Amino acid sequence: MIDRDRFPVDPWRLVETSFDLDDAGVTETLFAVGNGYLGLRGNQPEGRHAHEHGTFINGFHETFPIRHAEQAYGFAEVGQTIINAPDAKVMRVYVDDEPLSLDVADVREYERTLDMRDGVQRRHILWVTPSGKEVRIDYERLVSFEEKHLALMTVDVTVLNADAPVTVSCQILNRQDGEDVYGGTPAAPRRAGFDPRKTEKLHERVLQPQEYWQDKLRSALSYRATDSGMTIAVVADHLVETANEYTSRTLIEPDIAKNVFRVNAKAGVPIRVTKLVSYHTSRGVPARELVDRCRRTLDRALGESVDAIRAQQRAWLDAFWERSDVRIGGHDDLQQATRWCLFQLAQASARADGQGVPAKGMTGSGYSGHYFWDTEIYVLPFLAYTTPLWARNALRMRYLMLPAARKRAFQLNEAGALFPWRTINGEEASAYYAAGTAQYHINADVSFALAKYVRATGDTDFLFREGVDIAVETARLWATLGFWRSSDGVLDGEGDTFHIHGVTGPDEYTTVVNDNLFTNVMARFNLRFAARTIREMAEADGEVYRQMVDRLALEPGEPEAWERAAEAMHIPFSPSLGIHPQDHVFLEREIWDLENTPPDKRPLLLHFHPLVIYRYQVLKQADVVLALFLQGNHFSDEDKLADFEYYDPLTTGDSTLSAVVQSILAAEVGYQDLALEYFRQSIFVDLGDLHHNASDGVHVASAGGVWTALVSGFGGMRDHFGELSFDPRLPASWPSLEFVLHWHGTRLVVTVTRDEVRVRATEGDPVGFSVRGAGYVVGAGEEVVAPLDGQGPVIPGRPSLRELGDARREDGSLLSASVPTVTSTIPIIVGAADVEHGADV
Repeated sequence: MIDRDRFPVDPWRLVETSFDLDDAGVTETLFAVGNGYLGLRGNQPEGRHAHEHGTFINGFHETFPIRHAEQAYGFAEVGQTIINAPDAKVMRVYVDDEPLSLDVADVREYERTLDMRDGVQRRHILWVTPSGKEVRIDYERLVSFEEKHLALMTVDVTVLNADAPVTVSCQILNRQDGEDVYGGTPAAPRRAGFDPRKTEKLHERVLQPQEYWQDKLRSALSYRATDSGMTIAVVADHLVETANEYTSRTLIEPDIAKNVFRVNAKAGVPIRVTKLVSYHTSRGVPARELVDRCRRTLDRALGESVDAIRAQQRAWLDAFWERSDVRIGGHDDLQQATRWCLFQLAQASARADGQGVPAKGMTGSGYSGHYFWDTEIYVLPFLAYTTPLWARNALRMRYLMLPAARKRAFQLNEAGALFPWRTINGEEASAYYAAGTAQYHINADVSFALAKYVRATGDTDFLFREGVDIAVETARLWATLGFWRSSDGVLDGEGDTFHIHGVTGPDEYTTVVNDNLFTNVMARFNLRFAARTIREMAEADGEVYRQMVDRLALEPGEPEAWERAAEAMHIPFSPSLGIHPQDHVFLEREIWDLENTPPDKRPLLLHFHPLVIYRYQVLKQADVVLALFLQGNHFSDEDKLADFEYYDPLTTGDSTLSAVVQSILAAEVGYQDLALEYFRQSIFVDLGDLHHNASDGVHVASAGGVWTALVSGFGGMRDHFGELSFDPRLPASWPSLEFVLHWHGTRLVVTVTRDEVRVRATEGDPVGFSVRGAGYVVGAGEEVVAPLDGQGPVIPGRPSLRELGDARREDGSLLSASVPTVTSTIPIIVGAADVEHGADV
């Protein structure tokens, strides 16, 4: 899955030993650095030959009118896309006025690393110039976790064997409105053709210049976005350390700032140029105010010293790894990939500070910088169990979106609130409603994440002050979106069922259906959670409860109505097949034979019209399987096995969100080798570019899912009903698995081996938990050992469509699999009547 000659195994670093232009986009993603607010793609500091010269700031976006081919009421009207912020990464080196350009340079040594212990990207080069001069160049890039608005870059240049004129040109470029001062197209162009995963391309000028100036070695550029009105400022300062003589020259224009240092370098005498950069953005503060903020950030950083900034970064990450690391015994390759994924979660969320977590973090423009349900279901569990503050910040983003969500629900003729399927500013930005707005399950996902956070932390203060508003308003939507049905036409509470129609579940290959199982199961949870929260508030704090009732205009009978709907929620089930249908008519469709689908026709969404895909039983995402995991306490072991075996052969893997969930359920039901296979697919999604789009940014949700696959899949952790439990499924080739959990303020270190589970509490109150049904309590400074009798059931191989045999639907028809017609010409379909009349077949 990854070239180990070029990317050798190192448990704490991602290492690249040779430069290759062909996959520049992928390595730009892999070596990106960020902090949840600011992200710098791993572009080479020379500023040339990039797939995407990317500098991104969480929430900094432009808006544009969505032009539908055919307009209809309620369609999303305003699109949003992340803006490529001014690029301050450029630090070009010239020797004898010859530029270093990796595509033509004689490079004798090359190594680039991303060190996950200190959060620094480093690059070492030994360059031999055309005149024979040997030049050692070492580069470092850091985005501070401690100082949200600060980035630090250094370049060290030493001419080893001769005196030579050396120039270091430090620049800030507005690449959003101009690719490069050199013009032209990137060396590694994007793939031609349609791909909905990529960002929109804006053709009008986006960044309108505001204040810009040069003061000694300090440069400032600032802008206002044309339509969104957002503002940004970037200020860079420079330090030069060398015993050589040097001069400096500056240039400032609306879209470029230059600080050029000309050095008369002596052989063996080093040159160091340090560049400190600050970015500030706002939804409306004048750009001049942001420039002043950048100044203050840089003044503070320079007052602390560059070494202090590096020390702070290392200390911050030491603390992060202490509370977040997962250790896999005996497998350094998996250990390296695991830590890279966890590091990406920190880079995507640590300093989001009330913004969301974009699907690509700040590593690329894929999915236009939008927030999806990915955060709540795949990222937030990691945050809640390792750094709860980050989880609360992410949930506050949803709380702050409630006004817009209420408006959206009203627009769609529903009560309560409807969160947008994809957004940056809180408004729905999905132009394709069938696979966007129709995914109402986003409401339940947000409430589920809220419950997960409260369950892990016990933070009822947040729940009662702000979280309850999310729970109530999302429950209200389900109460009006769903409807009651009775078999005899009389609604009397006896045998009545509650249904939800016209929705899309997580599987985007099956849209606008009735009674999607995932949606119904999660809506049931949402309704129960909201009712229980209100009841607990009334018992715990009467004054806070009364404030909530007044604030939300809560009617006395609403919670009881929600509970009745939850109890009567229709959960599809097929007695003849013994499985849960994904929706009301899913089993009536023909089965897509994935095993015999040509590999060059994958992913399906890039090769088949949606109407073709929608006619088949075929999955982009493991829809039912995800429900079995998230709400596993409502399904029997037999249900899980039967459902997994039916849906696994139908799941394409076209979504990076599937493999992690398939790994968890495969491990639980007994397909342990398959679980490890799916885990490896998940952990190398980006490192191995398995979906051929890592160039657009990190798949942050998949990285979050890797943590869940380790902790909940192989570690067997569950928190159903607010109770901590373990039922491990350690892979046969793994001697041990160790991870950290924070439960209500107590830090637990859990170690799983083949024969036992060890739980050690390092701080906090005693914690009760169970291991395969046996109860234990561990106190601070104590360790509890629970014996294991094996690692659960073991089933060889993987499920296959061939195992369906002569399985039949409820109407008696036989299930069979086929592949849609794949042809470059229009097929002539001849019917029986034509044959009878002599048609040429």
